[in-house]
Amino acid sequence: MPRTDQLVGTRARLLAAARDEFAAHGMGGARVGRIAEQAGVSKERIYGYFGSKEKLFAAVISEALTEHAELLGPPSGDPAEYAGRIYDLHRRNPQLLRLMMWEALHYDRGGLPNEQPRTAHYRDMVKTLSDALGTESESEAASTLLALIGLAILPTAFPQITRLILGPAADTDAEPRAADADADLRAHIVQLARRMTSS
Repeated sequence: MPRTDQLVGTRARLLAAARDEFAAHGMGGARVGRIAEQAGVSKERIYGYFGSKEKLFAAVISEALTEHAELLGPPSGDPAEYAGRIYDLHRRNPQLLRLMMWEALHYDRGGLPNEQPRTAHYRDMVKTLSDALGTESESEAASTLLALIGLAILPTAFPQITRLILGPAADTDAEPRAADADADLRAHIVQLARRMTSS
C-alpha cells in the first residue's frame, strides 16, 4: 500500500474511533488511549495527526457536520417536510446529534472551531428557507429555521422527556409498535411545522 493511502487510512480510522469515543463520553470523558487502541495505533499518532485531543474533537465535529449537511440538504421545497427530514436524519443517526450536544456542552457560549464558515452555511440555509416561504424576511426565516430544527430534534435529543410525555410507546427500542409510534410522531411534527409555516 502506498504511504499516502496508508496515512489516509490511519487518519480515517482515528476519526472513526474518535467519533465513537466522543459521542459516548464527550470531550471531557473521552480518552485518547481508548481512541488509539480502537484505531490500532499509538497515542503519539493521534498527536502527530491532530496536535491535541481538543483539535481531534474539532475535526470529528467538523466531519460530522459536513456529513449532516450532505445528508439533510438545504431547506428548499416544503418547510414542513424539511422538519420531517430533520426528524428522520436524527432518528437514523443519533450519534450526529450526540456530538452536537457534546459540542454545546464543551464550548458553552464560547467561540466554536470553524465558526465563520458554519455561520455562512446557516445564513445560506436561512436565505433558502426565506425563498421557500416566499413572504418572510430573513430575520423571521432564521427564527423559523431554529423552531423547525427544535421541533424535529427534541424527541431524539431528549428521549426521556418524550417517553414521559407520550408514554412507553414512544420508546422506540422497547415497544413492538415502535415503528408505528415513530411514524405517528413524525407525521405530527410535520403537521405542526406546516401550521407554523403556513401564511
